[in-house]
Amino acid sequence: MNIKQHTIKSPITVSGVGLHTGVDANMTFLPAKSNQGIKFQRIDLEGQPLIDADVDNVVDLSRGTTIEQNGARVNTVEHTLAALVGMEIDNIVIQLDGPEPPIMDGSSKMFVDALNKVGIVEQNALRNFFEVPESIFYRDPSREVEIAALPLDDYRVTVMVDYKSPVLGSQHATLTDIKQFDKEISSCRTFCFLHELEMLHKNNLIKGGDLNNAIVVVDRVVEDHELENLAKLFNKPKVEVKKEGILNNVELRYKHEPARHKLLDLMGDLALAGRPLKAQILAARPGHAANIAFVKKLKRQMQSSENNNVPNYDPKLPPVLDIIQISNILPHRYPFQLIDKIIYLDDSKVTGVKNVSINEPFFQGHFPGNPVMPGVLQLEAMAQTGGILVLSSVPDPENYWTYFLGIEQAKFRKMVLPGDTIIFQCELLVPIKRGIAKMGGKAYVGNNLVCEAIMTASIVKKNS
Repeated sequence: MNIKQHTIKSPITVSGVGLHTGVDANMTFLPAKSNQGIKFQRIDLEGQPLIDADVDNVVDLSRGTTIEQNGARVNTVEHTLAALVGMEIDNIVIQLDGPEPPIMDGSSKMFVDALNKVGIVEQNALRNFFEVPESIFYRDPSREVEIAALPLDDYRVTVMVDYKSPVLGSQHATLTDIKQFDKEISSCRTFCFLHELEMLHKNNLIKGGDLNNAIVVVDRVVEDHELENLAKLFNKPKVEVKKEGILNNVELRYKHEPARHKLLDLMGDLALAGRPLKAQILAARPGHAANIAFVKKLKRQMQSSENNNVPNYDPKLPPVLDIIQISNILPHRYPFQLIDKIIYLDDSKVTGVKNVSINEPFFQGHFPGNPVMPGVLQLEAMAQTGGILVLSSVPDPENYWTYFLGIEQAKFRKMVLPGDTIIFQCELLVPIKRGIAKMGGKAYVGNNLVCEAIMTASIVKKNS
């Protein structure tokens, strides 16, 4: 699994008809900044509203997952989201000029191919994984549905489906490595049973359905007049059933393709948790209603275990910038190089880490019998973290100095002691202009805010 966040290198557009709405739409994938997440945008509506890919925005589950926010709705998002999860894309804006993503061939493959065509780019931010701390279960006895998330330092999904159909039988599908998604899962198409077609049609669904974008499983004897009606429904001169119980003799791409598609759907719905997962997901007879109920349970667990005010720091993950890279940017050296690593960096925000040791030289004279890190050095370390952000705005940071111009509203909330790990976060309050940067900075030890300030600095070219 990727450790850092990713987006795409450049925009790419796919076009086609929506499965249920029957409306033609252009869908454009756009790169997005770190930590922005996955967002849809209805550019055909006034104000071009954004819709977060979030389980709290789910409003309808009629044969697909529909989300709505800011007065805008997007139908059938699961195949698009599955492609993004399978490709480990964290940040993207998906613009639509219609109400529903194109169904394409009924799978995620054409989305994957389009995204691969433009390429994926790594970002200077670590992925904010939700590592399932203990087993989480969902059950719906009335539908014999069970879904579980078990602790695992990886992402694996196993699905079992059993429709008590002599055509499909009991089927299993498993994803043991996210890299398998493209070749083994992404091209598996949506499906339904013949007996469902009339119901779906009467409920104003599958307006864009076609035998080219769905598998229709024939689970009973079909009369000639029914085949004639189906031909009219799908605008075909003729439809037939010859073998394997599949309407119009459509060839399956894989053994157990329906189970693999259910796995694809589940991955797309799980994306609505809002964070990449580390877990073993086991699902028996999943469907969108059960998937979303399970994701809501996951999100409640996620929210109960996180503090949104404190930057996420996992010491097991590699840094965005290590001490050597920091030394190539900042001019500071011992004993005034106060930042050990950078764990997040984008155009407006940076997060740095300092491990406070009893061997710090300032402890020799600063309360040797009661060692406390000086507040001014906490501010200096915060400023050095901000200096990384400011210097990253120029192509040759080694040729620039950063100088303090002012410190405002500095407050020291708690003492910092040997053995503490300080997490510094600095964010631009206004865009850098004429070499002047104004940032808000905060420092945390654990979940406690220990220091904060507003800092102004200037960027000055060396020998200028």
